Amino acid sequence: MTRTDRLMAIMLLLQGRRIVRAQEVATQFEISIRTVYRDMDALGEAGVPIAAEAGVGYSLVKGYHVPPVMFTVEEAAALFTGARISDHFTDRSLQKEMGSALRKIQAILPSAAQEFVERLRRSVEIVPRALGGDPAPTSEALAPLHRAVAERRVLEIDYAAGSQGRPSTRQVEPLGLVYYSEAWHLIAYCRLRRDYRDFRTNRIERLAPAAETFPAHPDFSIKDYLHDDRRKGRVKTADVVFKRAVVGRVRRGWHWGILEERAHPGGVRFTLAAPTYPWLAEWLLSFGTAARVESPASFQRMLGRLAAAVAKSYS
Repeated sequence: MTRTDRLMAIMLLLQGRRIVRAQEVATQFEISIRTVYRDMDALGEAGVPIAAEAGVGYSLVKGYHVPPVMFTVEEAAALFTGARISDHFTDRSLQKEMGSALRKIQAILPSAAQEFVERLRRSVEIVPRALGGDPAPTSEALAPLHRAVAERRVLEIDYAAGSQGRPSTRQVEPLGLVYYSEAWHLIAYCRLRRDYRDFRTNRIERLAPAAETFPAHPDFSIKDYLHDDRRKGRVKTADVVFKRAVVGRVRRGWHWGILEERAHPGGVRFTLAAPTYPWLAEWLLSFGTAARVESPASFQRMLGRLAAAVAKSYS
C-alpha cells in the first residue's frame, strides 16, 4: 500500500468511527505510532479537519465528509465474488439486501468495469456441499437479527428447542450471531431461563422486535461463551491424528468445525467439533487406519466398538 492509499484509507477509517486511537491505526495498517502521527499531520496540512485529544484519540470534525471514492475493478470483483458465497451462507433477508447493494455499486462503475464484473458474475459458481440440495437457509431472520443486535433491541421469539418440540415464547436480549454446524446461531440472554442461550435461527418460528432496548452486557464475551459451551460438553470435541496423506480431505470435508490444527509425529492432530459423537464416529471410519482418536477416551472406546461391529459383519 502506497502512502497516498494509506492516507485515503485512514480518512475512511476516521469517517466510519467516532473516535480512533493511534494504536488502532498502527495495528490496522502495520505501521509505527510515529508514522501514525506523521500521517495525521499530513492529512491536517492537506485541509482535512482532524480533532485530536490526548489520551482519547482522533476524530473528524463534525459535519466533514470524505468525498465519494470510486471502487477499483478488483474491489468490485471481490464484492461480487463475496456475494456469490453469501448466497450459500445467509438467508433470503440478507440476499435481497446484498443484491440491492451490488446493483447500486455496479451502476456507478465505469462501463469497462461493468463489463468486467458482468463477465465475472457469469463465470463464478459456488457448488453446494450437498449436490442437488438447497444450500441456503430459506428463513428471513438474519437481517432483523442484525438490526436487533446493533440496536440492543429486545426480541420476542417463538422457538422450537427440538425438531419435534412445541415452540415456546421467549423474550431475549440478542448479543451476537455465530455460524457453525451448518447453521446460524443467535447468542442471547433469555429472560425466561435467566441465562445466556444459543438459539438456532432456523428454529425461530416467529420474531417480533419490541419497543424496549436493553443495556450492554459488558462482562459477556461470545468467544468465552462458545468456549464454555465446549468445556461443558454442549458441543462435542475430539482430538484426532490423521496421516498427512488425508489432511487435505479433512480440511475440505469436516464442516462442523476444526477448532485447532497442529503438527504431530504421526501426521497432523486436529481438534474437531461435532454435534454428536456417533455422527463424528461414522465419518472417521471412512478414513480406516489413516485416522486415530486420541481423546476423549470414551469416544475412543465408542469408535473401537463401532469398528469391531463393522469388522464382525464381514467376518
